Amino acid sequence: MKKSFLLAFSILSLVVLLTQCSKSDTTTNPGVTGNTITISGMTYSPSSKTVAKGTVVTWKNNDGNSHTATSNDGTTFNTGDIAPGSSVTYTANTAGTFAYHCLIHGVTMNGTLIVTP
Repeated sequence: MKKSFLLAFSILSLVVLLTQCSKSDTTTNPGVTGNTITISGMTYSPSSKTVAKGTVVTWKNNDGNSHTATSNDGTTFNTGDIAPGSSVTYTANTAGTFAYHCLIHGVTMNGTLIVTP
C-alpha cells in the first residue's frame, strides 16, 4: 500500500511540475513578448489589453497612415504619431483601467489598457 501511494504521489507531483513549467503568460509578464497591440484597419487589436504593472506595451502600426494611442485623460500616456510600419513602446507603471483613442482619427478609434497592480 505504501509503495502504491508513493508511486501515485510521485506521478501526480511530476504532472503538476510539468504543467507549471510549461505555462507561459506572455500577456501579463513584464519584459515578455506578446504585449503588442496591432493597429490595422483603423482599429486596435486587441481592443482591450490586460497587463501587469511594469509591463512594456508596444503599439505596432500596420496601417498605411499615422496613428496615436492617447489615454482619454490626456496625461497617462500619449505615444505621439506612430508612422506606418513603425512601433512605439510604453511602460505601464500606473495600475488602473485606461481608455485610449487615436488623436488623429478621434474617439471612434479606441481601445482600453488595463494595468493590474
